[in-house]
Amino acid sequence: MVTQYRVHLQTLVLLIFVVHLSRPVCVDVPSDTQAVLGKPKKLTCISCMKREEVKAKTRVDWYYMPKKEEDVTPVRTHIYKYENSNPSEVSGRFSGRLTWNGSQDLQDVSIVILNVTFNDSGVYECQILREFEFGFFTPSLFITKNISLNVNEKATDDATAIYSEIMMYVLLVFLTFWLLVEMVYCYRKISKSDEQMQDTAY
Repeated sequence: MVTQYRVHLQTLVLLIFVVHLSRPVCVDVPSDTQAVLGKPKKLTCISCMKREEVKAKTRVDWYYMPKKEEDVTPVRTHIYKYENSNPSEVSGRFSGRLTWNGSQDLQDVSIVILNVTFNDSGVYECQILREFEFGFFTPSLFITKNISLNVNEKATDDATAIYSEIMMYVLLVFLTFWLLVEMVYCYRKISKSDEQMQDTAY
């Protein structure tokens, strides 16, 4: 009997361990385009990598272009860069207001603008360069993403965002409950199987 309980306990611990070790799947989501005056704003830039791209050398450059005016071509300004594991601002109008918000695996290469002003409205360009090393052959992958940011004086309620957030929490609760039900079901099934084996042995 002691051995059976140990088997059940080990099975439950293994299930919990697997759940904790599971990693979220990378999802390439677009950045929110609305910012609030005086608040920080995250500019989301995600570039999901394939398995063979994990060891790639990554460089990230962020550029800013003000809103286009009539008969005036906007000038693209280099505002931030990430190279050789070193994120850094490029001196200019955003000095002291940009921080790195990317992930350790560099699939998320986002930045945050601190203390947003009306002058921060415009187009932000995220450029990602990945260089792969395969012996003497070094192929590369270049990705560009644009974010058109609008700055508002007050926060606006986005019905879609609120609905999505509610659905996310509902789904999370449902999956957690489903996992618990599965664990209990497996435990009872194993216990019943052991009891039947004991009955047939006698």
